[in-house]
Amino acid sequence: MKIICQKSNLVKGVSIVSKAVPSKTTMPILECILIDASTDFIKLTANDMELGIETTIEGEIIDRGIIALNAKIFSEIVRKLPDNEVTIETDSSNQTLITCEKAKFNIAAQSGEDFSYLPNIEKEDYITISEFTLKEVIRQTIFSIADNDTNKMMTGELFEINDNILKVTSLDGHRVAIRKIELKESYSYKKVIVPGKTLQEISKIINGEAESNVDISFTKNHIVFEFDKTLVVSRLIEGDYFKIDQMISSDYETKVRINKRELLNCIDRATLLIKEGDKKPIIINIGDEVMELKIQSQIGSMNEDITIAKEGKDLLIGFNPRFMIDALRVIDDEEVDLYFMNAKAPCFIRDENQNYIYLILPVNFTAA
Repeated sequence: MKIICQKSNLVKGVSIVSKAVPSKTTMPILECILIDASTDFIKLTANDMELGIETTIEGEIIDRGIIALNAKIFSEIVRKLPDNEVTIETDSSNQTLITCEKAKFNIAAQSGEDFSYLPNIEKEDYITISEFTLKEVIRQTIFSIADNDTNKMMTGELFEINDNILKVTSLDGHRVAIRKIELKESYSYKKVIVPGKTLQEISKIINGEAESNVDISFTKNHIVFEFDKTLVVSRLIEGDYFKIDQMISSDYETKVRINKRELLNCIDRATLLIKEGDKKPIIINIGDEVMELKIQSQIGSMNEDITIAKEGKDLLIGFNPRFMIDALRVIDDEEVDLYFMNAKAPCFIRDENQNYIYLILPVNFTAA
C-alpha cells in the first residue's frame, strides 16, 4: 500500500476515529487504526466492539492496500509531522514507512485483514436531523446520565421517535432530563437506548452546523450516525427503559417564574462556599414576591433574594446546587418556570409546550 495525503486531512481523520480506540483491551488489534486504501477511497477506522467510527479522508492512492497501525503511536507521529504532504507506504512484511519532508518514521504494523470491521448495516430505517439540533439535544440531556455502570440503563439515553417528534430522556436516580424535538418529517415509532459514551463522542466530532444533516439509522442491536464522510456505529443498550411518564406530573401547589440568569448566577455564587465532595444543599425559601436562597457550610454562609412571580403556596425546600446549575445552564429561555408540590416532591423546570422538562429531587436539610 502507498498513499499520499495532506497532514491536515490525516490529523483530522485520525482525531475523529481515535475516539473509538479502547483505553484498555486484551486484543492488540483493537488498539489500532485501520487504513483501508483497497478501493478508490482512503478510509480510517477504529472499533472497540461497542463503538466503531469510520471516516474518509482526501488523498492519492498510489498502491492499493490495507494496514492496521497502533493508534497511540500513529496519532502522535502524525500530529508532530511538518505541515506538508505525508506519504504512508507498507511492504510485504507490514513494515510501514511514514515520510513528511525530511522526517521518516519506520514502524511495525499489523495485517489489516485481522481488524474487526464495522457491522454492515442497511440504511433503510433512518431519520434525518440537523447537526446543530443533535449537538444541542445531547448538550441539554447528557449531564443527567449516570457515570458508573451500577445500572447500565442509566448510562444511556432513551431515543423515542413518534411520528414527527424525537424525545430524548436521561436520568441518574436524582434527576431526569427530557428534550423534545420536532422533526421535518414523520417516521414510524422507534424506541432505543443509546450509550452516553457514544453520544458524548458524536457531540465532539460534529461541527453543529444548522445546514448540515445527520442520518440516524436503527437496527435491533445497533444505531448508526452518518455525517460529513463519517460513520459512527454503536451497540445499543438492551432492556426496557424506566417508566418515565409515571414520574412526570403536571400537578403543582407552587409555581415560580424567575429570571434564569439571576437564579443560575446566584446558585453559582453559593457553590463558592462548598468544598468538593461536600453535600451541602442550597435552601430555597419561596415567599410572595421573593425567593430567598441560603447556603451554610464550614467555610461560611450566604443568602440572596431574587424577585419572582409566584402562584400558590409558600415553600421551604432544599436541593443539590450542582443539579440545579446543570439544568439551568442548558436552558436558553430568559425566564424559567419552576413547579413544586411540596418539600419532599421533585421540582420540575419546564416550558409551556414541554419541549424541555428537568426533574430534580429535593434533599433533606435541617432548618436553622
